Amino acid sequence: MAYNMDHKSTLYLKGNRDLLELPKTAFLCSRDIPASAVLKCYDWAIEQREKGNCIISGFQSRIEKDVLHYLLQGQQPIIIALARGLKKHLEPQLQSAYMSSRLLIVSIFPESIIRPTVETSEKRNRMMIETADETVLGYVNPKGTLAQLMAEYEGSKKMIIL
Repeated sequence: MAYNMDHKSTLYLKGNRDLLELPKTAFLCSRDIPASAVLKCYDWAIEQREKGNCIISGFQSRIEKDVLHYLLQGQQPIIIALARGLKKHLEPQLQSAYMSSRLLIVSIFPESIIRPTVETSEKRNRMMIETADETVLGYVNPKGTLAQLMAEYEGSKKMIIL
């Protein structure tokens, strides 16, 4: 199902689209993360799960996938933002959340985009930051693209570094 976000772009949806109306926290994390930051991310994910907060993330990097693992153990709403078109089939670990209407999968890309790229990931990250009420950054590599993105939104969006 397609959903027009702002008359500029279309959002393709699979799941409970009512989740878009909830207060949302975006979670992003650089791919290369020091061990000292990993536990902070896990603790944050468990806290969000216990509070029932709606989290939107690409859940693409290793640490983001781990955060998703912790979130799926709860009952809070989860929005997965893809850096590619929507998938035809859900992974088994997502089935329960999907069937209980607490999962939404979104993409700003048509199904013809079948693999994430650096460019599609950056566009997806921008969409998440703009859609969310606040953005939590598990770790920001000072030389990475996430640091550049964070600098662009500094002062205009609420950003929290764990």
